[in-house]
Amino acid sequence: MTTAGLKSTPGGALRGTVRAPGDKSISHRSMILGALASGTTTVEGLLEGADVLATAQAMRHFGARVEQEGVGRWRIEGQGGFVEPSDVVDCGNAGTGVRLIMGAAAGFPLCATFTGDNSLRGRPMGRVLDPLARMGATWLGRDKGRLPLTLKGGNLRGLSYKLPMASAQVKSAVLLAGLHAEGGVEVIEPEATRDHTERMLRAFGAEVIVEDRDGVRHIRLPAGQKLTGTHVAVPGDPSSAAFPLVAGLIVPGSEVTVEGVMLNELRTGLFTTLQEMGADLVIANVRESSGEQVGDITARYSPDMKGVVVPPERAPAMIDEYPILAVAAAFAEGSTVMRGIGEMRVKESDRIALTAAGLKACGVTVEEEPEGMTVIGTARANHPVRGGGKVITHGDHRIAMSHLILGMAAQEPVEIDEPGMIATSFPGFAELMRGLGGSIAEA
Repeated sequence: MTTAGLKSTPGGALRGTVRAPGDKSISHRSMILGALASGTTTVEGLLEGADVLATAQAMRHFGARVEQEGVGRWRIEGQGGFVEPSDVVDCGNAGTGVRLIMGAAAGFPLCATFTGDNSLRGRPMGRVLDPLARMGATWLGRDKGRLPLTLKGGNLRGLSYKLPMASAQVKSAVLLAGLHAEGGVEVIEPEATRDHTERMLRAFGAEVIVEDRDGVRHIRLPAGQKLTGTHVAVPGDPSSAAFPLVAGLIVPGSEVTVEGVMLNELRTGLFTTLQEMGADLVIANVRESSGEQVGDITARYSPDMKGVVVPPERAPAMIDEYPILAVAAAFAEGSTVMRGIGEMRVKESDRIALTAAGLKACGVTVEEEPEGMTVIGTARANHPVRGGGKVITHGDHRIAMSHLILGMAAQEPVEIDEPGMIATSFPGFAELMRGLGGSIAEA
């Protein structure tokens, strides 16, 4: 793992066609559902980043046989459930992984202790633990359910749970616990969140009933579900594709295509927003893969982008992409307003604060709010983005990559302090960008 900082330097146009890493959300779920299922699950295109590898190791702790058979190709032999782990389950930096695994583990009569790295141990788990406790699971941990934490599961009751906030992780944890709850479960979400768990449960043979009642989604998982191993083809991650695509939009003369990107409508909020800003972003060759739509996206240099007000209700469809949207907004004309994004403060870092601080260090005006921020871009011809900042990332991969992209289009290089964590979601990021013509090197 790289320990030195990384620096990106403005240079020539970016050109080429690349494939984004496998989708992180699908990769986590393929491991967990494969371990819960009976029989063999094969996975191709798995994201082999640190987070997903931590989930793979966790599934071994819970009794599944998990083996890599080639680059991106994995085989999971599930036993139809979890057994009690004999050691502490270390989920590394994987917030999605640990929350979904706790939900799945709660359905079995076992006791499991979870931990993670410094970042994960600082993130509250209470919003997942609350519905699990209502179903009958018990836990002992630090304040606000912070790791290390011990969970005791089994004998769960059914539950109808209305999400207090839009969260696919909480929804998924409840659904996975509900696989082994008496009476099944229902999750009610006032705002639609990414629906990968529902889609994948069906692919593994479960019955999932989704109803829209006056704009409110009711997701019901009847009792008595049994999962059977299947084949999963992991599409390209739209959150990762966002980085080379935004680079294509802001670096003069560029044209970048990312192939095989997932186009699930609950994950494409960034692409919609960029098009509203006037970005030359074209989606082509749309097809279906393992129950998800995928397509190829081409981004061409777009010097005439304008600031927009991003609808707050779009946040669940792009919550991980606001840092890179903020970079695109810095190169647009006028203000881009982002509100309803308070969840960003409890991600791997306080992403609102770190995005604002990084952009300010590079000469961009940002107005920070408790639940949002406004980036005030200037027309490139009149006031180019200065760059030149040294960005403190607090080990957050998306903060790191976003500011490295900024440095490719700014007047002066941009340095980030902790690049090693980029591998959690985008192994080979620097190499991919260099392949397109970008300049990224050790600081």
